[in-house]
Parts: sequence; C-alpha cells; structure tokens
Amino acid sequence: MTTLTIVANIIAESDKVDLVKSELLKLIDITRSEAGCINYDLHQDNENPAHFVFYENWQSRELWQTHMNNQHLKDYMQATEGAVASFVLNEMTQIA
Repeated sequence: MTTLTIVANIIAESDKVDLVKSELLKLIDITRSEAGCINYDLHQDNENPAHFVFYENWQSRELWQTHMNNQHLKDYMQATEGAVASFVLNEMTQIA
C-alpha cells in the first residue's frame, strides 16, 4: 500500500487571516482521529501570515477522499467562503 501525501497551500485574503486560521485549527483534532490519517500538520508562513500549509499523510487515497467528503470540511468551506484568495492542493508520493 502506498501512502498518500497531501500538501495544501491556502492563502487567506489579507483582511481574513484570523478567520481562516481559526477555521483551519478547528479541522485538526477531528481529522487526526479519522481512519487512515497518519499525520495532519498545519503550518503558517513566518514571512506571510496569510499563507497556510497543510502537510498530511494518509494510508490510502480512498481514506483521504472519505476525509474530503466529511461534514467538517463542508463546514470549513462554508465558513471561509470569500475569505480564501488561493487554494492549491498537491497529491504526492514519497520517493526517497
């Protein structure tokens, strides 16, 4: 089984940094308890506080997709509508 690594870059609108951060933090505990979650780590850029990065590892793509369809992600999307300037998600495989 190949572990799936997710790197998600979230850029908040400059006047919505605190809102986006608080909503992202709400995702941590519930996601870490989900089946298949190996790690789910949130980072904030030291130079640009509007830039957040999730570094995640999942036991499989299927379990990650289950996570992506959970209600807490839908709640996050609704709460941050119009507050996120950019969202880029990369599905990755560790090669070394």
